[in-house]
Amino acid sequence: MSRQRVWFWGSAGERVAAAAAIAVSAAFLLCGYEFMRSVSQSLFVQAYGVRRLPWVMAAAPLGTLALVWGYGRVLSAVGARRAMLLTTALTGLAILACHAAIRGGSRGVTAALYVLREAYIVLLVEQVWSFINSTVSTAEGRRLNGPVCGVASLGAIAGGFLVRRYALAVGSNNLLPAAALSLLPTGAAAALAYRWGGEPQPSAAEAGGRRGHLGLGELAAQPTLRRLALLVVLTQVVSTALDLQLNRLVALALPGADERTRWFGGFYAALNLCSALFQFVLAPWLLRRAPLRAIHLGIPLAHLGFCATALAWPLLATAAAAYLCFKVLDYSVFRAAKELLYIPLSYDARYRSKELIDAFGYRFAKGAASLGFGVAAELRAAPPAAYALTALAALAAWVPLAAGLARSGEGQSAARTTSDQS
Repeated sequence: MSRQRVWFWGSAGERVAAAAAIAVSAAFLLCGYEFMRSVSQSLFVQAYGVRRLPWVMAAAPLGTLALVWGYGRVLSAVGARRAMLLTTALTGLAILACHAAIRGGSRGVTAALYVLREAYIVLLVEQVWSFINSTVSTAEGRRLNGPVCGVASLGAIAGGFLVRRYALAVGSNNLLPAAALSLLPTGAAAALAYRWGGEPQPSAAEAGGRRGHLGLGELAAQPTLRRLALLVVLTQVVSTALDLQLNRLVALALPGADERTRWFGGFYAALNLCSALFQFVLAPWLLRRAPLRAIHLGIPLAHLGFCATALAWPLLATAAAAYLCFKVLDYSVFRAAKELLYIPLSYDARYRSKELIDAFGYRFAKGAASLGFGVAAELRAAPPAAYALTALAALAAWVPLAAGLARSGEGQSAARTTSDQS
């Protein structure tokens, strides 16, 4: 065999147990991220103001690329399991260092903290999904991907409620050590998942990063990966536009840093609660019954409706609803359906190209969109409606791309099934 796939190694029960363990790992990871997300955003706005937010968002891809490059080298040297554990431990130390510097009065570290928050979460989350995509078959993924997202979201829900509960009493910066400590059970559960599911192995041609540490070769050779990269760009243009629109309206309504932290904690808790319902109920139901093409097409169509409403009635409520809808589907149905497209692909595609697309590509697209909005804001060249209009334009391009991507993904899944059976 040219590819070693974990599902040939153990029983279905072992694969389900491994998926459950990695889901618990993701739950602790996302719980800590809720502290990082709300705190870093609030502290940066307090230090530099909401008008500078697009600039720090534009810097995030550089930090993400550095982490992805380092991860690729570590993956080549020590393999997938040790790479996951090492990057988790180093992230915890970096968070604690930022906390200490901010306590010492450093204003600039709030920007570094924001960039770290943007980079580490995508790096670690995509490693979680690389393991899942290497451990389950496509049929198993249709059943398990939604619940895996759901278990992970329980941690995010808990983190959001904890932020809301303790932000005013403890203070924003003092919540950062909790984010670092959450990475201890994150790493422990990931180690258990690899023990039960086995460590995915590259082919002889892929071992040691022989085809490159970043996965650029696979990205150039695979049409599915190229379409996924373009899809990520479009989704992040939409996400950034809706995010900045929401931040602008929240800053107008809530001028205090701790008030904003509390509001965002409650908002993200509600967002994660809705996501959990979609992950445990709607995503598994849809993935088992609906064609993948219909799912991928329905997602941007739903966003078009919410964005049009936010454009017609530019209120905090409509902006929050549009962003909440985007993130709920992104965390549930969209994520579960998108990950199925990686399962038939090679080790390098799943562990290297995936990080390049879903970590760096994700942040690069968000950073580029943020930079454009930042320039427009500095020049005062864009009206407030520019956010919703940009999101609508990206959604119009998303629809035909989703149709083509789903067709190519279904074709590759069918080809892989035939190859495995023969």
